[in-house]
Amino acid sequence: QVQLVESGGGLVQAGGSLRLSCAASGSIFSISTMGWYRQAPGKQREWVADISSGANTNYADSVKGRFTISRDNAKNTVYLQMNSLKPDDTAVYYCNAAALPLNRRFWGQGTQVTVSS
Repeated sequence: QVQLVESGGGLVQAGGSLRLSCAASGSIFSISTMGWYRQAPGKQREWVADISSGANTNYADSVKGRFTISRDNAKNTVYLQMNSLKPDDTAVYYCNAAALPLNRRFWGQGTQVTVSS
């Protein structure tokens, strides 16, 4: 089992920045890829970014160039630095981890990000 706890959400004006953190505990030795998803009101959950155990990163087109995902393996923590935030970025952001050997997915409880115009 893997437990994920997000933090760092909040209210920010358009153009501002926030940094989300996700701390993993439990069977952390099994974690491979970690990532972030988000879900806006009335919309489906969507993938935002992910980072492999080897630090290879991928981003959704909507956040590319504005968001940066990083990972501190010593702290078992993944971060999402969000810059140039837009009202469309308003959502609950969820941390996700894939655990080997079957790539079972684990989710955090989510953290609210609200961007005002």
